[in-house]
Amino acid sequence: MDYKTAGVDIESGKKAVGMISSMVKSTFRKEVIDNFGSFGSLFSISNFNFREPVLVSGADGVGTKLKVAFEADKHNTIGIDLVAMCVNDIVCLGAEPLFFLDYISASVLKPEVIKEIVSGIAAGCKMAGCSLIGGEMAEMPSFYKGSEYDLAGFAVGIADKKDIINGRRIEGGDLVIGIFSSGLHSNGYSLARKIVLESMGLKIHDALLPGGISVAEALLKPTLIYSTLILNVLKRFKIKGIAHITGGGIPENLARIIPGNFIAEIDKSSWKMPEIFNIMKENGKLEDVELYRVFNCGIGMILVVNSGASDGLISFINGFKVDGGEKEKFRATTIGRIAEYAGNIKNAITKSVIMV
Repeated sequence: MDYKTAGVDIESGKKAVGMISSMVKSTFRKEVIDNFGSFGSLFSISNFNFREPVLVSGADGVGTKLKVAFEADKHNTIGIDLVAMCVNDIVCLGAEPLFFLDYISASVLKPEVIKEIVSGIAAGCKMAGCSLIGGEMAEMPSFYKGSEYDLAGFAVGIADKKDIINGRRIEGGDLVIGIFSSGLHSNGYSLARKIVLESMGLKIHDALLPGGISVAEALLKPTLIYSTLILNVLKRFKIKGIAHITGGGIPENLARIIPGNFIAEIDKSSWKMPEIFNIMKENGKLEDVELYRVFNCGIGMILVVNSGASDGLISFINGFKVDGGEKEKFRATTIGRIAEYAGNIKNAITKSVIMV
């Protein structure tokens, strides 16, 4: 016997590494010390002029959105989601993403599929301005079904300790600014798939949205990467709090940055919820509480700012474009305000957030 008869093809792994090496190196910032293929990855932080440099890290995955990629046999955008889920988190603390590492495990390592996955990761890193400096591929026969795989990512960023954003300066009268999402992003897919593929009885290439947009196209639309936008915002505006709207929706994620003596009042009528969320609500017969705590409902990132800066901030965001292989235009609007917490507040989904 040999390893291949046990289900692990070492040569396929080597081939995959060879196919992705140029994509990985294309993401390198000047701080990367190139030792591709070594036991560890090297990144110099000597050029950052911070009084108290703090490394900020975040790890995440893509969840059951992967099941849509499997069924559609489309793997070139799921890596963007992986990067987005990590860098969007660490930028909430005001950190600049520096580098990213990934982990790919599969029942069978198919070099062509690995190349597609990593092409998305590399594209996401370029959008975020960070370097893809390392990763791991594991072939695990019989651990996953068929040709399924799983992804995980780890991002590291840097911030000066005095500039870290944690919501501690939020006060009554501040405004809550919502930056729109591109769709479902990477949360709620166990429910979304059950609604679309079971309750609605659609197939992966059936039309789901107006204009003939298929289930695959709608559900695989990549998560927006907000880090470059947010870093540019922070150079021009004093932002008191930032929340990435992921699992738990607006109520639970916004609550993480609201001080205990305040509450955020969110006006659900202040933005138009994209059609994909209406489809989820109607076909899943979802109550509003469930809808807003599972999905982002059209808001992917939230900023809390002094009321006097809100108009300038919104104008800046609406005119900002980031070029990372494709240009994405962002949109923002005021969706709520911060008020003193009075206790026993009706309609509060969490102690710190009211959706009205």
